Amino acid sequence: MPSMGTSEPRSITGRVFTLLGVFSESRPTATLSELSRSAGLPLSTTHRLVGELIHWGALERDPGGGYHIGLRLWELGALSPGSFGLREAAMPFLEDLYEVTHENVQLAVRDGLEAVYVERISAHHAVNVVTRPGTRLPLHATGVGLVMLANASRAVQEHALATPLRRFTSRTISTPAGLRRVLAAVRRDGYVVSVGQIELITQSVAAPVHGQDGEVAAGLSVVVPVDADVRLLVPAVRAAARGISRALGAPRCVR
Repeated sequence: MPSMGTSEPRSITGRVFTLLGVFSESRPTATLSELSRSAGLPLSTTHRLVGELIHWGALERDPGGGYHIGLRLWELGALSPGSFGLREAAMPFLEDLYEVTHENVQLAVRDGLEAVYVERISAHHAVNVVTRPGTRLPLHATGVGLVMLANASRAVQEHALATPLRRFTSRTISTPAGLRRVLAAVRRDGYVVSVGQIELITQSVAAPVHGQDGEVAAGLSVVVPVDADVRLLVPAVRAAARGISRALGAPRCVR
């Protein structure tokens, strides 16, 4: 992220994107001085740009004086081809899967080596999860990520295997050899059970969602307590994933 030692972006567009890039899941709110410092922009420039972004609806100011992403950006993000049509097609199946399980039901797409969560349905009593729409997690450490990575191109898989595998818990896949074994099992079985990789208290059952071209377009999962019996969840998750795939126009030969 830019700092005071970073040269100031020359174009207005570059300055705006640099400002917006300050916000993240770990920093959803920032003050004007924090925005100026983190973006490497003069305070006067930051003040002017923030004012324009607020007027347009890209930023909003909270009562405490901090700034956060505005609804206008959420509206535009929801129109992304990577999530809009997918979410529209998937929602009936996500709702059906939720009614069957009353657990956390999640849908994610791949962006590089990360799983980006685009939808989640959850019950109050369901086990706590760290994800929500917009959350990003490494592919190797999540059920949805593993089913997408297992069906990605060889180049993407080799890139993931050559990249340090971030460890979240003692059960996170953290070696290339271990990841290769899991990816091979996913391709063989058509699903994965990911246990305690992000949090030791949870496990997920995930299956791939195929698009019109037959390629994997997303990953679908149900997240449950680590001591839950997932045997009955596997067919339910796979059936929901196949239903979404059919709604997206996937070839009938895709399992």
